[in-house]
Amino acid sequence: MKVKSSEYVISAVGPEQWPTDGLPEIALSGRSNVGKSSLINHLLNRKNLARTSQKPGKTQKINYFIINEAFYFVDVPGYGYAQVSQKERQAWGRMMEQYFAENKQLRVVVALVDFRHPPTNDDIQMYQFLKYHEIPVIVVATKCDKVPKTKRPKQQKIIKGKLDLHPEDTFIVFSSQEGIGKDALWKAIEAYL
Repeated sequence: MKVKSSEYVISAVGPEQWPTDGLPEIALSGRSNVGKSSLINHLLNRKNLARTSQKPGKTQKINYFIINEAFYFVDVPGYGYAQVSQKERQAWGRMMEQYFAENKQLRVVVALVDFRHPPTNDDIQMYQFLKYHEIPVIVVATKCDKVPKTKRPKQQKIIKGKLDLHPEDTFIVFSSQEGIGKDALWKAIEAYL
């Protein structure tokens, strides 16, 4: 994918703020601090389009970025961060459920997991939720550069096993630091556009 343009559009809290132009949407989901913003910036060859933060739980709205005036990357709030109140967590949950269940433009969800660890219960729940709603999934295991090359095959097997990854879903090992998986991920995304 040749990225000619990428712009931040809006931070939405409900359907009334979702874009209405009918362009396809690629959602990116994952645990807080899994590296979503870094992945977005790396894919788009931008430094700070999606804001990275040392403080987890920073994304609290659904952030839309328009790519090549042709489709959207949709950065959804990270889950699993403990220092968020129960009330806030429930509000996010409702917002996310509405987005995933009702959005007609959603083509695929890029579900990020941390390559260094087995998927968390939240990761597994998210994957099962997407499968339940019959939403195509691309699982991306981020931060693979932090795992020695000799241990990567074993780690892949653990992640796929824990998620009970369906054969139709793509699994990509990724590192924005080393540029691993970028082309494979674009190719997987393009298949849904």
